[in-house]
Amino acid sequence: MDLPKKWNEHLRRASQKSKPKIECPLCGHAIQNIQSTQNPQGAHEAARANFEKHLTDCHARLLEEKTTDTERTAWIESQWLAAQRDVGNTGAQPSNQKKAIDPAHPTANPEDRRSTSSASSLKRQGSVSRGASPPKHGLDDSRAEFDRGTPQKGRLWSPDDDGTAAPRLRPYDKSNVATYQRQRPSSGSLLKPPRQSHQPPTRVPAPPPAEEEPEIIKQPETRPISQEQLVAEVKGIYAGLVMVENKCIEVDNDRSSQNDPGNKLNNDQWQALIALHRTLLHEHHDFFLASQHPSASPALRRLAAKYAMPARMWRHGIHSFLELLRHRLPASLEHMLTFIYMAYSMMALLYETVPAFEDTWIECLGDLGRYRMAIEDDDIRDREVWTSVSRHWYSRASDKAPTTGRLYHHLAILARPSALQQLYYYAKSLCVEMPFPSARESIMTLFDPIMSRTPNPQQARLPPTELHFVKAHGILFSSKQQEELEPTVEGFFKLLDNHINRSTRRWRESGYHMGISNICAVLGYGDENNPIAQALKITRSSGTESQDQPMQETSSESPSPNTTTAHNEQFSNARKLFAGTYNIVCRRFGDPNILPFLHVTLVFVHHLTFYPEALAHLVPHFPWKLTAYMLNTLVGSSSSSSSDESQALARLLEGGNQFPGWKVDNEDQENEVKTDEKGAAPPAKGPRRRPLPDDFALRGFSWVDRYFPDGWFVTDETIDDDDKYFEVPSMMEERRERVIWLGCRIAEREDGKWLRFNKETRRFAVNPAYDVELDLEMPLPATPGDSVDYGELPDAATVA
Repeated sequence: MDLPKKWNEHLRRASQKSKPKIECPLCGHAIQNIQSTQNPQGAHEAARANFEKHLTDCHARLLEEKTTDTERTAWIESQWLAAQRDVGNTGAQPSNQKKAIDPAHPTANPEDRRSTSSASSLKRQGSVSRGASPPKHGLDDSRAEFDRGTPQKGRLWSPDDDGTAAPRLRPYDKSNVATYQRQRPSSGSLLKPPRQSHQPPTRVPAPPPAEEEPEIIKQPETRPISQEQLVAEVKGIYAGLVMVENKCIEVDNDRSSQNDPGNKLNNDQWQALIALHRTLLHEHHDFFLASQHPSASPALRRLAAKYAMPARMWRHGIHSFLELLRHRLPASLEHMLTFIYMAYSMMALLYETVPAFEDTWIECLGDLGRYRMAIEDDDIRDREVWTSVSRHWYSRASDKAPTTGRLYHHLAILARPSALQQLYYYAKSLCVEMPFPSARESIMTLFDPIMSRTPNPQQARLPPTELHFVKAHGILFSSKQQEELEPTVEGFFKLLDNHINRSTRRWRESGYHMGISNICAVLGYGDENNPIAQALKITRSSGTESQDQPMQETSSESPSPNTTTAHNEQFSNARKLFAGTYNIVCRRFGDPNILPFLHVTLVFVHHLTFYPEALAHLVPHFPWKLTAYMLNTLVGSSSSSSSDESQALARLLEGGNQFPGWKVDNEDQENEVKTDEKGAAPPAKGPRRRPLPDDFALRGFSWVDRYFPDGWFVTDETIDDDDKYFEVPSMMEERRERVIWLGCRIAEREDGKWLRFNKETRRFAVNPAYDVELDLEMPLPATPGDSVDYGELPDAATVA
């Protein structure tokens, strides 16, 4: 037996047992306490870190009850001090010495004593003996002599708390069933009767003092701002706004006048200019929020409109600086992108928060999208995205202000590369009730490449039919190259029928674009000296717009003598293009793809029937008998269709002036609906059908006032921009009903002066004055070898 070796092992074990341990005062878990004589400070910090980690992992719920970081830190510090006191007590008192009996608690029973290691383990976990005699302390249990539990917030310790303090319990852990089973015997206080009902396990040593529950406040108390305070706030904001605005005007004018290309701005200067204009936008935003406050008086709300604040914001805060950036491209590209994104975000914010100027914000968003589209040259997808964004805002703006020509001018710029759509939008911007004169210069950017005698890519890209059509309008508008007008128009007439035959459904949209463009040409593209425009102006000013006024025979067929020779020549050429196109399209009997063209053309003719002096310029040249033949074809095709469509046609022909597709009451359907003094159908409850794409294209012109009933474009559901011009099969039948309805309305005017309709036979006829011989033989389509319209599809016969 090696006595020195055994002795050394005994000393090593004794040293480990006497080493003081750090135990959690809540659960009694032993935490590693590193003892180091060389670096005691580092060992202390390591022990503190282990202790905090234990509290975070094992007592997270107690830690979460502390609402602030200060409370959490104080709680951890109190637990650490309690653990330190336990370590000191354990080190001062030998573990094999029996503890003195406390005479104040003679409740321990000698039968419940635990002399094995399991007893000390249970005591570390917080179990309390319930015998009659005081318990004897085992190993590592001397710390309970002075342990008063977890300190309570807002409560001082007193000696009376020693005997009444509740025992410490381990927090309930759902994953450990033994925890709950162990806590059940000690869940109640020692002073309570043994048969008292079970109490849920407590996580704190002593119950908190009874406190009155705080009253829950639904919302913070706020004082409404007074009118005097609001007025003072608006005045202060406006004073700062004017100061920043003057600075922006000064800087923009100074930089715009410096045309020297060598005088470039560095990055810091650009950033300073962007910050200056950003400040102005923020000042405007504050002004709008204050002046449009819910508590603001009506006079205060009118200040923004009185001082033209939205226009000033766009002019001085955005547009002038964008023009400065645009003229410094490409060096200023990155700064221009930054400013556009910032301004777009501000406008979107104003659109959401200041609805009083919603129309202005929508147009400004479209302008910013158009600027962003114009400077994008690298990525074609980004360019298409911003083109779509800008078109979306302009379309919404045109829905709110359909008579504003400026919006159609912007849509024409976005319609590239479609020359036909550009022509339609440019012409519409000049012919609506509020024309945009600047479009007369912009439209030449469309006409100049097409009218050029030098071949160019734009001419090669267009189909021959559209090329001749747009070129004819360019000659009519600019009065240039008059010698080429006749061959251009004849070439268009020669190609049109074959082009419609090849395009099939695609010509529906092209049809109403061509029809509206021809009508704008007949009206002189908004020229006030146009014969029809002058006749309409004279009739309206003399108060003869009533539908019941009889037609004057002496002046009905004679043009106005005030027109000049130049305007008469231009009008004569436009009338030839209008009538010739209608004559070719109207001969395509049975082709549903021509209905959009017929629809828009007859709407215009129907409007002129209320102005005999204006219609007199078109009556001798319009193919009335061909129109009657086409209407009879449409009536026959509807009669031979299904029974439902035949009944719908019968109601249409016998329903008087009720607009097709308009919802009415049952009482109104029994009687014939009378027109109002303007000749339009009276308003009813709402539209039964969605407006046609042609309806949106016609919206805004002055010659559709008598056509659409009030509220026709107000629908229950919002129609997206893409859905406005989306064709569905049911629209063909709706157009057929519209065209027949327009024929009936024209036949009712002036006792059948032009068209006549027999309700018994359901046949259309013409006045004997226009009953001319017609060659109704349809010319055969050009053979593939002779066709000069290259179309979109290859020629199968030639390939074979």
